[in-house]
Amino acid sequence: MGFAIDGLISGLDTANIINQLMQLEARPQTLLKNKVSSSQSMISALQQLNTKMASLAELAVKTSTTNTVGQYAATSSSEAVKVTATSGAGPGSLDITVDQLAQAQVTVSKQMTAWPAATPALSIVTGGQTHEFATDGATLDEVVSKVNAADMGVTAVKVASGTDVDGVPQYRLQFGSAATGAEAAFTVHQGTAAEVAAGTATDFLSAANGGVSIRQAQDAKVTLWAGTAAANQTTSATNTFTELLPGVSVTASAISTAPVTVAVTRDVEATTAVAEALVASLDEMFSFIEKNSSVSSSVTGGSSAAKGGLFTGDGGVRDIEQRLLAAATNPVNGKSPSDIGIIITRSGTVEFDAPKFAAALAANPAATEAAVQEISRRVTDVATNVSDKRDGGLTLRIQGQESEVGRLNDQVMAWDRRLELRRSTLDAQWTNLELQLSQLQSQGSWLSSQLGNLPSMNGSGS
Repeated sequence: MGFAIDGLISGLDTANIINQLMQLEARPQTLLKNKVSSSQSMISALQQLNTKMASLAELAVKTSTTNTVGQYAATSSSEAVKVTATSGAGPGSLDITVDQLAQAQVTVSKQMTAWPAATPALSIVTGGQTHEFATDGATLDEVVSKVNAADMGVTAVKVASGTDVDGVPQYRLQFGSAATGAEAAFTVHQGTAAEVAAGTATDFLSAANGGVSIRQAQDAKVTLWAGTAAANQTTSATNTFTELLPGVSVTASAISTAPVTVAVTRDVEATTAVAEALVASLDEMFSFIEKNSSVSSSVTGGSSAAKGGLFTGDGGVRDIEQRLLAAATNPVNGKSPSDIGIIITRSGTVEFDAPKFAAALAANPAATEAAVQEISRRVTDVATNVSDKRDGGLTLRIQGQESEVGRLNDQVMAWDRRLELRRSTLDAQWTNLELQLSQLQSQGSWLSSQLGNLPSMNGSGS
């Protein structure tokens, strides 16, 4: 900014005059700034709409699957059996008795103060394979470490077991299978793998060698339709059975002598909640569009003025709203969604009638679930088409608006430079004017003094 003399000679408020002139000069820039602000507000609203659309699309995708809509609840007549309905479950029931629970093998060795010196090798047979460990001169702790490091499904631990007659501490080595089931059984031998194969190795955990079986490896067993001609026993390496009923997981925790009934029924509450969540998300979307499309009026000085929302008159947003409403309310297989409780309101949004939906689900569950899935698929298509991160309609529009704001901001910056130069010019012009006035004032004062020194025309010397 140039140097300015603020009306020192003229007495004018030149600074204010320049500011007013600059306001006139800056009107085009002000219009640009207003357009930037308006565009940024629209971008923010479109981004919010796009985020809501993406969330709606995600929810609709989940709702469109059979596993989400057609949910089932599983029950058991006994606390000894837990039942869970998983993917692919269907209605049905079954009577079972729990004959045996799955166990992991646990066997302990004889008491010892140190690893037997005459045992150069230890071999463990499990899962059809023999694992050999060199133990010549090893300590009990070293034997335990070697077994555990092999990660073969059998673990070992040294357990204190009193003292001998001389007061020397004694220990037992406890071996256990990492998994339950008969196939996890193992044997431990004093000898090499070749000696095990030849049958000449000593069974390290046999009763004859001082070993004790704490728990045998065994499968879980349940009997279906016990006491009838159809009785059938089924086994599992764990206490969970996944193939008794389609999509049903049955886990036993205790043996039962009386039959336990496991049943799977439609979970009306869960299915209703899924449908209600979809409608609530749709309603939130319509409400957001309506809020930003409404026209408000105000009265100032006796005259009224109307102001539209960001989406008022926006054909693009209106088209999205109409497509989404059609997806949610158009007939499915010739029947209106209102028949299952998805109702269009007078204001052009949707609401959920839970009792009506429950009644439709009870009367025709398959058709009701299919209708919800079809509506969800249609909503997914619209919402995804609009909000896709790469080529969604709203996404592309937001990108276009952001590019336009960038161009406008460049123009605003160009105007900053232009206005700065204009102010410098005005400052220089008014400063020059003050200087010229100062010079004229000086000349006037000189002339006045000269005129004062001239002889009087009426002087006495005439």
